[in-house]
Amino acid sequence: MASFAATNAVVARFNEVVTNLLLEGALETFRRHSVREEDITVVKVPGSFEIPVVAQKLGKSGNFHAIICIGAVIRGDTTHYDAVANSAASGVLSAGIGSGVPCIFGVLTCEDMDQALNRAGGKAGNKGAEAALTAIEMASLFEHHLK
Repeated sequence: MASFAATNAVVARFNEVVTNLLLEGALETFRRHSVREEDITVVKVPGSFEIPVVAQKLGKSGNFHAIICIGAVIRGDTTHYDAVANSAASGVLSAGIGSGVPCIFGVLTCEDMDQALNRAGGKAGNKGAEAALTAIEMASLFEHHLK
């Protein structure tokens, strides 16, 4: 495991019942992998659309080895879902490339609330926990091979 100077989680408040479960899964995974509480920062943003700009700014600060981007976009009756889901995905990718810090895409894109809850600790596991594992792996890769 990388010795983290710090890890950041950027978490959307929209669909908070889901994003809180994802965050809990991520934090528990960090604890199980000996990431100290004081090395974890959580920043809340209004929604998934706002995640990328905050992730890039935090990445460029030089204070973090990895950033987990946690959100939940749930399809509604309009095309707004597609715009937010696509913008969040491409934005998180751009944030990582632009900052040089791994920005992990932990934004659920689901058809309905049941599907989201199943991916936030239900039958399909906890995708927040998976994002934390990815952050640990990527931070280690960057620390040991990509300096």
